[in-house]
Amino acid sequence: MGYSCFNLDISEDIAHLRFSRPDAFNSFIPAFWTELPDAINDISDNAKARVIVLSAEGKHFTAGMDISVFMQGGLDQPTDNREAAAEAFRHHVRILQDSFSALENARQPVLAAIQGGAVGAGVDLTTACDCRYASADAFFCVQETAIGMTADVGTFPRLAKIIPEGWARQMSYTAERVYAEKAKEIGLVNEVFDTHEGLLKGVMEIAAKIAAHSPLAVSGTKHMINYARDHSTQDALDYIAVWNAGMLRTEDIKESYIAKTEKRAPNFTTLHPIKKSL
Repeated sequence: MGYSCFNLDISEDIAHLRFSRPDAFNSFIPAFWTELPDAINDISDNAKARVIVLSAEGKHFTAGMDISVFMQGGLDQPTDNREAAAEAFRHHVRILQDSFSALENARQPVLAAIQGGAVGAGVDLTTACDCRYASADAFFCVQETAIGMTADVGTFPRLAKIIPEGWARQMSYTAERVYAEKAKEIGLVNEVFDTHEGLLKGVMEIAAKIAAHSPLAVSGTKHMINYARDHSTQDALDYIAVWNAGMLRTEDIKESYIAKTEKRAPNFTTLHPIKKSL
């Protein structure tokens, strides 16, 4: 399937989704909000890859929300029935939120390779990814405050769980740019690479390491980390015990040891596609 906002290549169990509108700084036009979840859900549901990498062409990762999304979503509410328009706008925002939640809900880890700016909704998107990596020129900006609105498609529920709350508040209140080295210092990114080329090379190497592991074990690990983040320690302990009781694959454990003794790459069973209909 072709996409208007990005290119998608799947090779060696890695799905590489590259934003492809550099002349518009990869801003998120209306089509993006349906294309992204469609692509991610297809990869996840049909087990088309073991890890997903997001990157971008051009100088910047993304300038964030394109103004056309606001216009189509009814930003200018009619005065004769403002409440009904506001209720409809709420549902519009929920659709946008679900587009980024697809990254968090994917069975595969999602890695973001960020160069230049990740602005506004770009921050929302990156916080829904499992891991973030940056080039030396990268910066993050919660731009919404500076344009008179409160960020609403994912920043606040996730950012304060990734970085110290004080920094999440400062970024959000001031709309200041947080550059790559500071982003690494506060835990927003895992690693900083000198160049755009080095960034993508390094992230793809990390993706290859993930893809070499048992897909079931990696998927379970992602699910458990997300669950533990949002629940008590005891609830998370109970859940992982139940999970492994039902989904611990001893064949993968044996294969990992056998492959090591035979000095070869392990051959793990892939995830099964998810049936969406009876």
